[in-house]
Amino acid sequence: MASLLLAGCSAVPDAAEPVAVGASPWAVKSSQPLASTAGRSGWRHLAFPGKIPTQFHYSFMDGRDAMAASAVSSASMLRTSVRIEPAELGRIRFSWKVPQLIAGADLSTRDADDSPVRVMLIFEGDRSRFSSRDALLSELLRTLTGEEMPYATLMYVWCSKGERGRLIANPRTARVRTLAMESGPARLNQWLDYERDIEADYRRAFGEKPGALVGIGIMTDSDNTRSSARAWYGPVRLAPRTTPVAAP
Repeated sequence: MASLLLAGCSAVPDAAEPVAVGASPWAVKSSQPLASTAGRSGWRHLAFPGKIPTQFHYSFMDGRDAMAASAVSSASMLRTSVRIEPAELGRIRFSWKVPQLIAGADLSTRDADDSPVRVMLIFEGDRSRFSSRDALLSELLRTLTGEEMPYATLMYVWCSKGERGRLIANPRTARVRTLAMESGPARLNQWLDYERDIEADYRRAFGEKPGALVGIGIMTDSDNTRSSARAWYGPVRLAPRTTPVAAP
């Protein structure tokens, strides 16, 4: 979907966003580890042109500070801007709880690439290395929106089907890659916690060393399948890398 390609752009701030989103305990806990990074901004609800926005609100769920997301044929994201240089990239910690999968969703197809949960990492890079297809797509998006397409976007998601742990190629561009953290209904209705090595996952996804990390987001979308989805996200935090990353 075009909204994924614009995930690193400024997009459109949602005028209907409750003040509580950016000032919530969830946002505070998600921002604390980023406090020393240059260029950091607070968490904002960003809508996409032509899309119904997903609803986000703070929730204290099962003893955890959480951000609740509710999508009804909609797509939007919460995003914070950062700047973390490649040498300083470490690990990302996040959690989520999903009550139900999206029937008919398939992240490998253009018209059904919805997910109840996405944690997104947005990277800077040399756009002169774009393939001719991606260069044309980037130029189209710049013409339509006035914004640059992110150099690379890495997403962690929950798939409706397929093998857990697989890498999924985006059907529109090579500059978006997706890691299936979960697949199928076996672990629904429970909190799941993850810790990932950012550079290792980037190297696996794109076959190269990452540039600077410039954005982090969460996104729940059901616009392509014209369906509904709900989820809860725990705070998203960064931590130092504990082990070296091997070359790809």
